[in-house]
Amino acid sequence: MRDERPTPVRAGAGAGAGAGAGAVRGRRRALAAGAALAVALSAGVLPAAAAETAPRQHRAATATAATTSTTAAATATATATATATAETIRRIPLQGAVNARDLGGYRTWTGGQVRHGLVHRSDALGKLTDADLTTVAGLRLATVVDFRIPLEVRYDGADRLPAGPAAVSRPVSDNGLYATTLAAIASGDPVQQERMLGGGRAEAFMLDVYRTFVTSAENRAQFGATLRQLADDGQGPLLFHCTSGKDRTGWLSYVLLRALAVPEEAARGDYLASNGFRAAYDAQVRAGLKQSGRMQNPDLLIPVQEVRPAYLDAALAQVEADFGGLYGYLTEGLGLSLADLVRLQRKLVR
Repeated sequence: MRDERPTPVRAGAGAGAGAGAGAVRGRRRALAAGAALAVALSAGVLPAAAAETAPRQHRAATATAATTSTTAAATATATATATATAETIRRIPLQGAVNARDLGGYRTWTGGQVRHGLVHRSDALGKLTDADLTTVAGLRLATVVDFRIPLEVRYDGADRLPAGPAAVSRPVSDNGLYATTLAAIASGDPVQQERMLGGGRAEAFMLDVYRTFVTSAENRAQFGATLRQLADDGQGPLLFHCTSGKDRTGWLSYVLLRALAVPEEAARGDYLASNGFRAAYDAQVRAGLKQSGRMQNPDLLIPVQEVRPAYLDAALAQVEADFGGLYGYLTEGLGLSLADLVRLQRKLVR
């Protein structure tokens, strides 16, 4: 996949009238694609791309399935999807963050491609090295949006950023997940840790976290503000992140890609790719907890460390229940207008 950044057309440039006409045609195509997407979203119909061999329908059964353990077959399918998607992902190589990437490059069913260099997602940036700062500076970010709550920032530290980008705090609740995990580890008591995280309780906690991305008005306001900021033509490249870059960040990345007409399978694959990017680091965390004696069974943390299809499906089932579908969530839930959706498409898709 080629590394192409959108090049602004300057008045009086050598390309002349031909380039100007091409730019006008490009804008018209983007407007037409945006209008088509808006109509499809409002009708509750997102056409399946040719590559979408198994488009998902979020029926009531999805909510029931989301409460059970993922089957081996579903896990294998999810892993294959994530692996295939990871091959197209442009990862940002950082020593102090393991889940940083460019959201560009995905093809849309409207015939376009999400632009590189405009939207990035990541885990926390508080441990960036000096070399990392140089890498991040090369992204030419205008804004870094942090979805972490104050407890996370106090514990892990504020972002370490190069000069230039504005740091914006937009806390999105994790429904007590971070505090619960810290309390379980700090107890040092295997019985207490099993009581808090074992027996499917960690998975159930994660399902509830994802539902709050939909049910919480405060969370929706933070997500909506970020999407409107991205739609603003005056907004430069933006990066958004949380602690692990997988749940709050993963959900908004999925919603954004779907709003840009990226097929379900590709958007879901981007979400699931966090497992591959985080696997080695998370395994080191578990090994350290066991060696230090703080957790006898650190595998209790795996449901909290991973992303799973059931988690995403829980949020999508809640979207269907509360807003009737993605369009309702984007407009009623997040407060985006049809004009906002068209601007997102025009700006972020070429």
